[in-house]
Amino acid sequence: MGKSSLFNWLAGRMISIVEPTPGVTRDRVSAVVERDGKYFELVDTGGYGVVDADHLESHVHQQIQLAIESADLVLFTVDIREGLMTLDETIARLLRTGHGEAKRSREHSLNIVGVANKADSPKQFPEAGIFGKLGFGEFVCVSAKNNVNRALLIDTILERLTSVDTTKPVEAAMKIAIVGKRNAGKSSLVNAILGKERVIVSEIPGTTRDAIDIRFEKDGKTIVVIDTPGVRKKGKLTGDIEFYSFVRATSSVRRADVTLLLIDATTPVSQPDKKIAKLIVDEHKACIIVVNKWDLAKNQAVTGQYEEYLTKVLPGLSHAPIVFTTATQTKNVKSMLDLTVEIFKQATTWISTPKLNKALEAIKYEQGVASKGGKCKIYYGTQVAVNPITILTFVNNPKLFDDNFQRFIIGRLGGLLSISEVPIRLVARSHREPSPRPEPVRQSQGKGKHRPPRKR
Repeated sequence: MGKSSLFNWLAGRMISIVEPTPGVTRDRVSAVVERDGKYFELVDTGGYGVVDADHLESHVHQQIQLAIESADLVLFTVDIREGLMTLDETIARLLRTGHGEAKRSREHSLNIVGVANKADSPKQFPEAGIFGKLGFGEFVCVSAKNNVNRALLIDTILERLTSVDTTKPVEAAMKIAIVGKRNAGKSSLVNAILGKERVIVSEIPGTTRDAIDIRFEKDGKTIVVIDTPGVRKKGKLTGDIEFYSFVRATSSVRRADVTLLLIDATTPVSQPDKKIAKLIVDEHKACIIVVNKWDLAKNQAVTGQYEEYLTKVLPGLSHAPIVFTTATQTKNVKSMLDLTVEIFKQATTWISTPKLNKALEAIKYEQGVASKGGKCKIYYGTQVAVNPITILTFVNNPKLFDDNFQRFIIGRLGGLLSISEVPIRLVARSHREPSPRPEPVRQSQGKGKHRPPRKR
């Protein structure tokens, strides 16, 4: 019936994966929709009664039930081309009478709007009359594919939400993306952070398919945690669903303020782990390496040994702090979340120009401050951006800023300015160059000579 297409259409952007295969959507996927200064949160759910290829029907149905329980309005979507189906009548009966928690807490109180999707032409609109038998009044005829009646449907939704606050939601103070290979425990960690079963957890690889944004409150601030699909080797992607899942996982890294790279302690660091780490480095994202399932591996290695191992296999993230967790037991999750806030604070630090140049002056007089091509002189520096912290330097010759020299400068600046656990970008510009546009140089985030201990 095209629920995910309808969801993306109303949201105005591609969020849920849309595929002809039934049962693609499993978890609750949400987005905020705005019209004429009024806002509401829209939630996409899995299909009721759809046979799941991995036998996760009970999990999907539970997510649907939870969505209904928390909703102020339900969009009961049918396919006008298919006509009235037996499953439509079953769902209508459940919505009318309620079941489970919905029946006990809000019996007969569900606010329902019928939506007849795939009505590509006004000639089809009369066919929606048959759905009147379901007892929810006249269905709104729309077509997500051909952009028919979007404004009408949104207006109808807002008319039914007159008793609900439709003001603009508070902007998130921080977005956290949890990324990792399949079965590393990302969804378990999300549930541990939230303190409830918000997303489906299963031992079946590839359970999570969409990138799922979930808002929660911490210390009076709104934070968004993003549960992402597990990444596997690109050559092993078996179809469009896995490809789209991979795209959503990587795009989640790009839009996050802090990334949590989840490593499964029970298996060696893999190519997908290294691939995600490289993306994080290339995007200059603040990162915490979260070693999950530590309860199953702690007898095989101590934390110090494992940290040394990660430094060898993930050298580009040697600046990132490491935490050891057991998500299923919520062990060390609160400390991890507190550290995330601290890392975000570091990544968004503005350094005064005098303080920055005092640090650069101190580095200038240290032994070995030279690149292979000759002595590089830094005359002046100023910060131009945060997250990542970006420092524009005026130098005698930008070409002398080789990787080793950059690593040294970044390591010393991090230590002197208390920002050693987040990426720092150096941009070199000749002090004689009249152009106001800086010449970017390649960044290296390898292990710094003066990097402080990583253990947390």
